[in-house]
Amino acid sequence: MYTAGDDVVLRVCRTISPPGQAVWLAGQLALRGVRVPRHVRDVPVVFEGLAVYAIERLEAAGPLDWAEVGSMIRRVHDWPAEEVRGHYPLPFCGDLPWWNAEAGLASVADLLDEGSILALRSAIETHGGWRKRASSRVVCHGDLHPGNLVQTATGPVLLDWDLLCEGPAAWDHAVVLTWEHRWGGDRGMYADFAAGYGESLAGDGLTESLAVMRNVIATIMRVKAGRDDPRAAHEAARRLRFWRGDADAPQWRPA
Repeated sequence: MYTAGDDVVLRVCRTISPPGQAVWLAGQLALRGVRVPRHVRDVPVVFEGLAVYAIERLEAAGPLDWAEVGSMIRRVHDWPAEEVRGHYPLPFCGDLPWWNAEAGLASVADLLDEGSILALRSAIETHGGWRKRASSRVVCHGDLHPGNLVQTATGPVLLDWDLLCEGPAAWDHAVVLTWEHRWGGDRGMYADFAAGYGESLAGDGLTESLAVMRNVIATIMRVKAGRDDPRAAHEAARRLRFWRGDADAPQWRPA
């Protein structure tokens, strides 16, 4: 991301899909009452495998309105998936490569103590079968956390739709569900989110399993990053204290 004056930022990314798809998605979401950054130019500039998007620059204004976030996510979930397919990639959430928890754990086993391996393996054995229970699917944002939200003077704006996918509604709920207590999020954020969404999935078995598995995957990815990055290794050690049952385990820090 690069600033271009006071009102525009330039997003530069590799073209792994037709560049115009992101512009189409932003327009369709806006039509459904979902606040997303406005594209200043309808056509991105493409050069040597890179796409450059001109997007409005957003100014933060106060704490996040989680109830309104929940309301917007409900509109995303109510969007028929068949209207998205063919216009924008919509993979099944469980097919994302880093969601093979068993393989991920095996790849970092040499970096872990026995207690951490046993704790993570136990979590995977208990909750890793969530795919068999994900019978109903909706369009999901896929990466719903505070780092992908900006509260502006006119309301919250949802950023980073690169992980748009199809999955159970629990896929988006699960992130918000544990963020307050595990990641130091806003007090009461899930209750507010659920109120805006129109339904709480707290206590739902699938949602609880996905909440655990999302944190398992986040931990494994930090351990893997820590192989070459001392700061990531330090954060991984913090997260592993929680899995080993340390009563004084600190809250986690987003990467």
